[in-house]
Order: sequence, then C-alpha cells, then structure tokens
Amino acid sequence: MERDDSNRFQAVKELVQARWALVSLSLSMLMPSLDTSIANVGLPTLAQAFAASFQEVQWIVLAYLLAVTTLIVSAGRLGDIVGRRRLLLVGIGLFTAASLLCGVAPTLWLLIAARAAQGLGAAMMMALTIALVGETVPKAKTGSAMGLLGTMSAVGTTLGPSLGGVLIAGFGWRVIFLINVPLGILNLLLALRTLPDDRRAAKASRAALDAPGTLLLVLTLAAYALAMTIGRGTFGWLNGALLLAAALGLGLFVLAEARAASPLLRLGMFRDQTLNAGLAMSVLVSTVMMATLVVGPFYLSRALGLDAARVGLVMSVGPLVAALTGAPAGRVVDRFGAHRMTSIGLVGMAAGLLALSEAPGRFGVAGYIAAIVVVTADYALFQAANNTSLMTDVRPDQRGVVSGMLSLSRNLGLITGASAMGAVFRFASGASDLTTAHPQTVAAGMRATFTLAAVLILLGLAIAVRGRPTSNSSRLATIHRRT
Repeated sequence: MERDDSNRFQAVKELVQARWALVSLSLSMLMPSLDTSIANVGLPTLAQAFAASFQEVQWIVLAYLLAVTTLIVSAGRLGDIVGRRRLLLVGIGLFTAASLLCGVAPTLWLLIAARAAQGLGAAMMMALTIALVGETVPKAKTGSAMGLLGTMSAVGTTLGPSLGGVLIAGFGWRVIFLINVPLGILNLLLALRTLPDDRRAAKASRAALDAPGTLLLVLTLAAYALAMTIGRGTFGWLNGALLLAAALGLGLFVLAEARAASPLLRLGMFRDQTLNAGLAMSVLVSTVMMATLVVGPFYLSRALGLDAARVGLVMSVGPLVAALTGAPAGRVVDRFGAHRMTSIGLVGMAAGLLALSEAPGRFGVAGYIAAIVVVTADYALFQAANNTSLMTDVRPDQRGVVSGMLSLSRNLGLITGASAMGAVFRFASGASDLTTAHPQTVAAGMRATFTLAAVLILLGLAIAVRGRPTSNSSRLATIHRRT
C-alpha cells in the first residue's frame, strides 16, 4: 500500500514538473518571437530620441534579425553537443541581460550591439525549445505541446507591433526592452527547477563543433538576410551581389560539410523526404503569414478607411485566434495524425487566403476579419502538425540541429515575406508611395498579393503530398541511415 501511494505521488510530481517545464518552454518561445517585431513600431520614436536617420535606426531591427537567422542552426547543433538544457539556460540569461542593456542604452550604437547580443540569446532559445519537447513531454502528447509552442510563436510575432505601440505611448521606448527582464528572470528560475538534466555522453562519442561549416553558414545566411532587408523595398545591385554571395556560400558550405569529420549538418539528413518537405512548407507558410502583417495595415487604413486605433484592433484578431486555437489544434494532431492534419491545415489556409483576396471588397471589415480567422486557425493547425511530424522520430542526438533548422526555415520565410510579398503588393498596386495611394489601387494590390499567397500554399500542399512517407517505419529507417 505504501509503495502504491509512493508511486502515485511520484507520478503526480512528474506530471506537475512536466507542466511547469512546458510553461518555461512556452516563455522561451514567446519572448524571442515578441522581440522579432516589437521594435519595428518604435523606429520613428527611436530616430527622434537618438537624432538618427531611418537607415541608422533600421539596424536596431536588422541586428536582432541577422543574429537570430545566422546563428540558430549553429545554436541547435551546439546544444546537441554540450547539452540542450545547459545551453538554453545560457540563452535565457544572455537574452535577459541584453534586454536590460537595450533598455538603458545611452547611445544608438550600444543599443544596436545589445540587440545583436539579444539575438544570439534568442537563437539559442528558439533552436532548443522545440528540441526539448521530446525530453519533457510524453510522445502521445507531442502534438499538444507543439500546438502550444506554435501559439506562443504566432502570438509573439503578431502581437509585437500592437503591444510595442501601447508600451511606447504609455511608458516610453525603453519599456519595450525592459519588459523582458522580469519575464526572463521568471523563465530562468522555471527552467532551472523543471527542465530535465542533460544526459552525459561518453567523451569518445562527443562530437566537436564544425567551425569552418559554422562560419560558412553564418556568412551565407547573413548575405541572404541582408539581400532581403536592405534597400527599404528596392532591389539594387547590392542586393543582387549579396544574393550571388549567398549562392556561392551555400555551394562552399555543401562542399565543406561533405568533407567534415563532424559536420554541422549531415548531408544524408536531406535524404529524408519528410524533413525536406517540412522545412520547405515552413518557409512558404511563414512567407505568407508575414504578408498578412505587411499588407494588412495598408489595406485597412487606405482601402477601408480605418483610423490607427481601429487598424490595431482589427490586427489584434490574428494573435487572439492564434492564442485560442493553438492548443486545441495540437490535441487534434495527437488524435488524427500529423501528416493528415498538415494537409488539412494547408487546404484551410488556401481557402482563407482566397477569401481574404475577395471578401473585404464585398463585406468590408467583417469580410477581412472572417478571412483572417480562417487563415490563422488553419495556420495554427499546420504549425502543430508540421512541427510534430518533423520532431517525433528524430534521433536524440540530432534534435537540436533539426529544431534549429525548423526555426531557421520560419525566419527565412518571415524575411522573404517582408521583402518579396511587400514588393508584390507595391508592384500590383502601381503606387510609388503606399501611404498616399488611392484606395482602389491598394485594394487591387491586396487581391493580387493574397491570390499569389494562396498559390504558394497550394504549392506547399503539393509538397506535403509528395513528402508524405509511405510508413513510419520507412522514415525511421531513413533517419538511421543518415549517419
């Protein structure tokens, strides 16, 4: 009897610890996602505060984005080598300390340097959070956990501009960075108490970090990210040169990895169709979701005539839907299977995007909100299903790097969406200045942009169908052949 009570108590204790560990992982996903977009709304205020040009204050956003994008895969691989819990704690601590430095920075360039350090901490957090799900949550509940983390990611990215605007209006620009300090301290304490200890590998089996491959990947991603972000929406010779440099860097990286004794990315991993399909779909879907954030405010203000307050209110629908649907979407994935729900999520997104291209013109704000609800709810379903599909059968020693690649694919999609889909919107509108464009031209640009977005999602659906493994055992066999 005493033994049964003891076992029952231990089971309850482990369940409670797992739930608090999931809270810590949720914060570790929310905080860096929030800071991806929270500073954008403050750029005019920061330009005034530091008497700087727009090109100078733009580096407050770029420094963070570049650090996250270029280092996220390397952070995931380093976590596989030195311990994911240990490196996540370092990332939370660095992100929190850098946030404090951002909030008290007396000069613009110190703020930019602190943002780069904050991005390094964010890269560690985003790369390792998904990887740690496999060590904290039972396999049968993986979908629910992925749904919750997908919710945190979507809420953080989409809530950033509106929350930043409220904080700046009420307390000044420094608070958008200082808000991370109490959250970071709370998260650090939770992670220390609840995340499972790293398993120690034998010294002979520990891999070394691939320094040449890491450097080549960092430079390649930096070139691509800069090509997509500099120029304020125009594409000049510098953008082209950076894209060529990124292509050359990618080729050199592949050659280096093929020869490395302990590569950053094992090229054999890419024989796994499910992995390739999941990463490609993540890029496409993130590209489309960023388009809703770029195009939406212009359409609501110029074509529908809403003032700033109403634009913010309508734009908050997306984060609210993401918060409400993420966890239920995860439970649906657990029940009906990740691959099936991936396809259903993509079909729903395509339908919602086609509605978004037409419904607002006929039904006004109500049509816009209804379409965004459909798109966001199905995005939450896709995120939970795709993340679960990629992470469920990954070898334990590869979880960090695969998680890093998944986060990288999302970041590359966000960067590409802001640049490429923004360019499509401007071109289709035929307006040199969207802030003063005629409502009809803005509406035309919106229809063209979201029609193209629906086509991209249908392309993702085709990838999902082709990338679906014939059986779970065949995928496991492929995974074990990678090394």
